[in-house]
Amino acid sequence: MSKVTPFLMFNNQLEAAIELYTAIFPDSRVTNVAQAGGDGPVQSAEFVVGGQRFMGFNGGSYFSFSEGFSLFVDCEDQAEVDTYWNKLIEAGAKPSQCGWITDPFGLSWQIVPRRFMELIRDSDPKKVEAVMQAMMKMIKLDVAELEKAYAEA
Repeated sequence: MSKVTPFLMFNNQLEAAIELYTAIFPDSRVTNVAQAGGDGPVQSAEFVVGGQRFMGFNGGSYFSFSEGFSLFVDCEDQAEVDTYWNKLIEAGAKPSQCGWITDPFGLSWQIVPRRFMELIRDSDPKKVEAVMQAMMKMIKLDVAELEKAYAEA
């Protein structure tokens, strides 16, 4: 068990959120569920999404998420970006910009190709700036366009 575990406070959608997250991301599972009154609705749960352990609770309408906290998804390539992006869109997520998308429960995700991270670590500041400028114009990140900006800088 990790020393630090993200704890997500949902309104009343914990069960639906866990179902969505575990269906989308491999290496995901529910490890513990507590229901109100034995057969009642799910109150809290421990679960794993993409290998990351989480705890969640249905806290009521008092709690909401903001973009001040997001989940970063390291994608191997464009195909993986497209897979996660499309599954979140199909579930009702709303795209923002720069690879950010907000799921139907209000949680923000960053769907990022590994190649982007490699390109912005380049020692040439002109190339890094060109990649960053290209990324700022995107909704979903596009590896081919990022590489084009890098090559043309």
